[in-house]
Formats: sequence, C-alpha cells, structure tokens
Amino acid sequence: MFTGIVTDLGEILSIDDIPAGKRTRIRTAYDTETFDIGASIACAGVCHTVTSKANSSNGNWFEVESAAETLALTTVSDWTAGQQINLERSLTMGAELGGHLVLGHVDGLATVTKREDHPDSVYFQFEATEETAPFIAKKGSIALDGTSLTVNEVDGLLFSVFLIPHTLEVTTWSERHVGDKINLEVDMMARYAARLAEFSKTG
Repeated sequence: MFTGIVTDLGEILSIDDIPAGKRTRIRTAYDTETFDIGASIACAGVCHTVTSKANSSNGNWFEVESAAETLALTTVSDWTAGQQINLERSLTMGAELGGHLVLGHVDGLATVTKREDHPDSVYFQFEATEETAPFIAKKGSIALDGTSLTVNEVDGLLFSVFLIPHTLEVTTWSERHVGDKINLEVDMMARYAARLAEFSKTG
C-alpha cells in the first residue's frame, strides 16, 4: 500500500532481459539497509518487489523484476538506462497519509494531450482509455506515474490536473510533455463503488 507521495527520484542503471520479463537496477537515495529483500517499492507508480539491493560507494541501488503482464500494461517496457523514475516505499502502520490510498496496481495508460506552464503551476490534460475514464471524477483522486493528484476537470475521456512547483521539483513531472504515456491508477474507492453498482443492478 502506498500514498502517492513520491519520496525519491530513482535513476535506472541497467535493464536486462530474463525468462520472466525484465530485471531493472535502480539507483536510489534510500538506505537499502532499512528494507528487506521482498519489500514493495512503487516505481513510476507500479508496485515492484525488491529482489536484490546494496549500499555502495557509487550509490545505493536495488533491483526489481517485471513480468510480462506488467510490461504489457504499463510504461515499464519503455524504461531506458539513465532515465529517472518516481519512487515511493510502502506505507507503514501509523505513518502520515499525505496523499490517498494507492495500491501500485496500474489500471491503464493515459496520454498527455496538453501542457500549459503558468508562473505558479503547470496544467496537464490527459486522455484516458474507455475502460478507465468512468472511474475518474472531478475533484476526485488519481495516481499518475505514482503521484497522488486531484482531478481538476473531466470531459469524456479527457481529464486535467494542476501541479504545483514543489511537485515538479521532486518528481519526474517536469520532464513530461504532450504525447507521453503515463501510468494511471484510479481511486480504490471508485473501483469498489463501481463493483457494488454492478451487483445492485442485478439484484
């Protein structure tokens, strides 16, 4: 479980093909002695399991493995060495919930359709898929590339958010432009509400 509050900008050091998919080594500012092999870390919003780690004089790093389904449904298949990605360690009991509850289970991809830079914010507009759009509501929560954000406006498949300068500084959002694909996770509550609605219709 995560909150969508990015706590580190990781750098991809290497990507290797393995029988199950891909293995990625990520440089991090995290002290890897503070989490175990098997720990969960959200990488660009995608929950991954740590399979190897080390604190090194050349920088701390950990490795994750991405299976075929993850590669098919997320932007992980497009990762390249040298790229920065948003990182968040899993939520601990009693920790401050600064964003909203995020599972790290990506529902689909959104495409950046517009970016407008303002003195005090940056406006992004996205196009969602037919499958995810019904779960996106005005003033609701959404996780985009692992960042907890509030939806500004919704119009069909289109939705928008505003990002403050701090968010741009501590995440990869300053590098995002029109045409980029973004990992999208809908609000957990919206997902469960839709499921309950299905049963109320058939009941």
